[in-house]
Amino acid sequence: MAKNKKEMETHINPYESMLARFYAAADILNLGQRERDILSQPSKIVWVNLPVEMDNGTTRVFPAYRVIHSTVLGPSKGGIRYDMAVDLDEVKALAAWMTWKCAVVNLPYGGAKGGIQCNPKEMSVGELERLTRKYTRAMVDVFGVDLDIPAPDVNTSGREMAWIVSEYSQLHGGKFYPGVVTGKPIELGGSKGRVEATGRGVMVNTLAALKKIGKKPQDCTAAVQGFGNVGSIAAKLLSQQGIKVVAISDVSGAYYNPKGFLISDAIKYRDNNGRDGLKGFDGGEKISNEQLLALDVDILVPAALENVITAKNANDIKAKLIVEGANGPVAAEADPIIDSKGIMAIPDILANAGGVTVSYLEWVQNRRGHYYTEEEINGRHDAIINSAFEEVFTTSQLYKVSMRTAAYIVGVGRVAKGLQMLGKY
Repeated sequence: MAKNKKEMETHINPYESMLARFYAAADILNLGQRERDILSQPSKIVWVNLPVEMDNGTTRVFPAYRVIHSTVLGPSKGGIRYDMAVDLDEVKALAAWMTWKCAVVNLPYGGAKGGIQCNPKEMSVGELERLTRKYTRAMVDVFGVDLDIPAPDVNTSGREMAWIVSEYSQLHGGKFYPGVVTGKPIELGGSKGRVEATGRGVMVNTLAALKKIGKKPQDCTAAVQGFGNVGSIAAKLLSQQGIKVVAISDVSGAYYNPKGFLISDAIKYRDNNGRDGLKGFDGGEKISNEQLLALDVDILVPAALENVITAKNANDIKAKLIVEGANGPVAAEADPIIDSKGIMAIPDILANAGGVTVSYLEWVQNRRGHYYTEEEINGRHDAIINSAFEEVFTTSQLYKVSMRTAAYIVGVGRVAKGLQMLGKY
């Protein structure tokens, strides 16, 4: 299978980027070799090939993965993505990032990630359901309410999570297990506020960071790369805080309007345009995604792919604040350049932790059988994210390091301490 997205990228290994940051934090923490060896590798890798009957009667085989990076602090947690670019190194990196992310916001989880190499845009609903159920069957001994809890990710949603709940429950004698996944539809035990959670976390982190650098939201401009669930909701919430969003983008390209976008109109256009997304959007001047990254704005929110900011274009960044809505949008090789320019970068393991925070609250609700209002969810979410931001910021001041390194110090340090306390056997 061709990997179109990978062909357009610079072939930076995301797992190597993760390791570079892990080892930097490990050095500062003076971690022993045992902790380094254990935490630098996933604890379990499940790699399967899924034969699925297509609508035309043929059978296609889809490579699929589930990587458990760590269960030191609790059951593993992480999304499942459907994308042609899925490969083992990507899933390993994403699983490790989930470990650090959960630890940064102090959730009782380890990290995991799953992926199926497919193009869901070219598959029917029936084909996607058969694929999802086949994947669930392959992972029946991996998934579990107290073992490993998936969630939606790229090209998956509550629909796929509902299929997993259905299949998993059937495979366990018909008992209903809503807590085996999060990000479910409300009707099946999903949480209010879950769809907006990751974008909301971006907004909360942005406001906290602006206070630290002495800027008022109403005086700031922002560019948001990526207009999927995370990017569009982040853009909407940022604009509601008075920030002028002057650039947005998706796979069709980027759109620039110095007067600012009415984000609700852009979302409505995207939703009505089907799979074409923002293609043909006339609300602003058409520019490239590369030009968007280099715009003279206060805030840059990369909320699309990994490795969009590298050593090749980091010097072009003019934003004073980067808030990473996507996982791994800044390659490790770009970190020294970003730091030398005095840019505050809120790393993915903090900036987009709103999603897993509300996933945790959903899991708690499923286990208790008691459900919160949206106001309660948002309040709990905001408190957790703000507390994590303050801890990371304090750590950055204490060690005189970037916010990214500080976040890794907090996350890696918490997991390493848990590992030490569990003993050696």
